[in-house]
Amino acid sequence: MKITEKKHAQLLWHIFVSFCKISPISFGGGYAMIPVIEKEVVEQRKWMDSDEMNDVLSIAGSSPGGIAVNAATLTGFRLAGLPGALAAVLGISLPNFIIMLALTIGYAAVQNLPKVTAAFEGIHAAVVGFIAVAGWRMWRSAVYDRSTQLIFIGAVAALLLTHLHPAVLLIIGTVIGVMLYKWQVKLGKLAAKEDEQDKAASGHPPIVSGQYIWGDGI
Repeated sequence: MKITEKKHAQLLWHIFVSFCKISPISFGGGYAMIPVIEKEVVEQRKWMDSDEMNDVLSIAGSSPGGIAVNAATLTGFRLAGLPGALAAVLGISLPNFIIMLALTIGYAAVQNLPKVTAAFEGIHAAVVGFIAVAGWRMWRSAVYDRSTQLIFIGAVAALLLTHLHPAVLLIIGTVIGVMLYKWQVKLGKLAAKEDEQDKAASGHPPIVSGQYIWGDGI
């Protein structure tokens, strides 16, 4: 076996093992698994940086299906292509399947026990904490200026006050994001043109378009 093939096989094994570890300890699934995935992939394995992980989570959250499985698929694919995606999905799915099969068999006998009920109440409270941490981390990277703050407020208001499907809000957010990007590009070009004119008149160096956009809070 060639060295590159051996390293590729080792990477696939590490991907599988990593997501096998993530799956059983992430109660609540979905968004509750995001902090655990981020810690394993970014902090421990250092396969991605925070910005790359945020991109993965954004795509995973806006795609059909569970965000945890989507994030595992995208992470595996980014690291090792299609085999990596398959290894990640198998790793995050297999332990849960085995555990749920065992719990289903035994749950009927213990579901009415007070201690079991109390345990699940504690798990539910902890899951809320996991989701809050995941939301806070996504907030820091996704809501960073006035335009994204307005999109966030609008999305929350629409979810609470209307019956719009989340998919509709994602489409609206996508359209607004594209429009804002075009607007920023236009403002940047206008700013650069105006700065060049100011430089010719006053001798001061121009402000680059990126500084104009971010300085204005757009």
